Amino acid sequence: MKVSLVLASAYGMRGDVRATLNLATALAERHDVEVISVRRQKEKPFFPVGPKVAMRSVIDARPGVRHLFPSGQVRTEVALWRMLRNLKSDVLITTRPGIGVQAARHAPREIIKIAREWGRPAVPAPVKRFYPRLSAVVTATESAQEEWTKLLGDGTAVHAVLDALPGGPWPRSRMDNRIVAAGGRWVPVKAYDRLIKAFAIVADKRPDWRLRLYGGGPEERLLRSLVRDLNLHNHVYFMGTTPDLAGEFAKASIVASTSRSEDLGMTVLEAMGCGVPVVAFEGARGPREFVATGYNGVLVPEAEGELQLFASALLALIDDERRRRSLAAGALDTAVRHSADEVAEQWEKLIADLR
Repeated sequence: MKVSLVLASAYGMRGDVRATLNLATALAERHDVEVISVRRQKEKPFFPVGPKVAMRSVIDARPGVRHLFPSGQVRTEVALWRMLRNLKSDVLITTRPGIGVQAARHAPREIIKIAREWGRPAVPAPVKRFYPRLSAVVTATESAQEEWTKLLGDGTAVHAVLDALPGGPWPRSRMDNRIVAAGGRWVPVKAYDRLIKAFAIVADKRPDWRLRLYGGGPEERLLRSLVRDLNLHNHVYFMGTTPDLAGEFAKASIVASTSRSEDLGMTVLEAMGCGVPVVAFEGARGPREFVATGYNGVLVPEAEGELQLFASALLALIDDERRRRSLAAGALDTAVRHSADEVAEQWEKLIADLR
């Protein structure tokens, strides 16, 4: 069976890219798998991808490369639908509503067409119009499945299949380092400013603990300024980007997430795969799907005094090593359900049913 997965860019540092490459790598153990990047800006993907996965792009936007089409959204769409019309695959999996609409319109009828969705469509009208032509829509969580079912009605079958973690073996935290870690893009929705402000309370009471921030993005200057203003330069460290976030999380004893609205939970899952409990705000969709207070982490309510509440949740785990280790065991148990092999089998079963 030949499977094609289409990403807007397979070369970025995003949770949906990470999840898709993990799935492609797992499926490639038993099938002919390719990842198609609509745009290619770099020589290699930021995240690792298995050697059996073929990679190609619609538009090669690397510096110095002679481009088939001039830059511009219209030209990109033309190149995309040309690729889709000539696609020779058994299964096509798209990863964004915009690409899903194009697949529904232009991909050959005989191909099984599946839209893999994490968030909500920014413009629902084209989705409602064209998604009934797809074979199925697949979400990563049951709550997202309910939302998409409500959006599409009875026109398209909507299924829920978990995101895949990379294949093992996974590094395991010893839970004895005095480190809180966080990772992802430094953008406003991730609310790293909330985390830094909450950690200022932690550092005042437990000055031997450190916060490590992994990632990069447009808010770096603002966040560094905040650390300087709060005099946290000996407590908060900017670690930069890494394709091995799991390896870095394994050095921590707690992973924190202060995102305001998160549709993906890959960093949360990666932390759990390393046996690290997660502290997150309960209003964030991604963490809320996976974190269960008292089992694998702590969910903090978003309410008045939320920074103090978040700091208190961190301090409670910092001061209770036995509880941290208990939550770590629950985190590992949660991660097992997201193993690459198990998730790949769920996809294979779904595809077989659709055929």
